Amino acid sequence: MISQQVSELELEDFQGKVTQNIVLPNVSWQTYKALLADMGDHRATRLTYNCGVLQIKMPSKLHEIINRLLARIVTTLTEELDLNVVDMGSTTLNREELDQGAEPDTCFYIQNADKLEGIDPEIPENLPPDLVIEVDITSPSTRRIEVYQTLGIPEIWCYTKKYGLKIYQLQTEASNQDYVESAFSLAFPKVSALVLNQFLQQRQTQNENTVIRAVRSWIQSQVS
Repeated sequence: MISQQVSELELEDFQGKVTQNIVLPNVSWQTYKALLADMGDHRATRLTYNCGVLQIKMPSKLHEIINRLLARIVTTLTEELDLNVVDMGSTTLNREELDQGAEPDTCFYIQNADKLEGIDPEIPENLPPDLVIEVDITSPSTRRIEVYQTLGIPEIWCYTKKYGLKIYQLQTEASNQDYVESAFSLAFPKVSALVLNQFLQQRQTQNENTVIRAVRSWIQSQVS
């Protein structure tokens, strides 16, 4: 029944142009897992589960354009900096013992990419992605960010229509963990939020490949 409702809303979402969000309280872990299995891998919807609260997100066209552009920028940076990378897309990240799970817009292993072998690697449960991209066009990523914090994901690039892209790094003080805004990336220390926003702004008037060529030229000038 839930998956049927999701399918209907997903169709409605792509007939419109607005990211849809559904929040369902009092959902068991078993129901969440069954829903993931029932909906399968080939879908636009993304699920977040946080201690009994299930959020279902259906991205808009603009959301996906920005998401994929940022993903291409990350891949380009790894190429130019000769870094290994494993692009995990919106792979489900969940931990039953923590009662939490999320599907990021895009996530990457970069610093820990060498620990993943082959085209279908076994990912250790305690090895979170190094970088997550979150795009918020009409609603905040608060629930997903709470999950990322618990999972120990060290860096998030979060884009909002109002504020553009901000970089957040996970910092630990005593027994407390929280995300703190940072001017520069942890995965790419030469890359700032200011520069990333300039590339996003450039996309307003230029095509995606032109922007990627600009990213490539910029990083080459930084390392030469």
